[in-house]
Amino acid sequence: MVRGRNGMRAGLGVAAALVLLCGCSSLSDRENAVAAAARGFEADLARQDSAALCGALAPGTREELEDSSKSGCEQAIGDSDLPAATDVRRVDVYGQQARAVLDGDTLFLSAFTDGWKITAAGCEPQPRKPYKCALKGA
Repeated sequence: MVRGRNGMRAGLGVAAALVLLCGCSSLSDRENAVAAAARGFEADLARQDSAALCGALAPGTREELEDSSKSGCEQAIGDSDLPAATDVRRVDVYGQQARAVLDGDTLFLSAFTDGWKITAAGCEPQPRKPYKCALKGA
């Protein structure tokens, strides 16, 4: 056991370094998970797999899609005109929320107990305004 003020400082320094390392690893893991969810959504879109696309949506987004289209999710998402994308260019994670910028689309996601879910898709940046999204939750 290390005693004294210098020993305590050294111990706190080691503990702080471990926290920083763990935080970076955790962020990287979350970024990778967001990128994988975004790629999966885009692959499902390319295959026109409406069931998988609906499964990738956050509950509020799915509900809003069904309410606004007055039809079931699979029909509504099949009729949507979401842009195609293949390559994830950037991922930003903010706690339980994330943005995935792809080569042809921007997706917004939220973390749920069963993984990252799409909260908005078909999003375009607007000068000095929030993104304009073709598909979004309430």
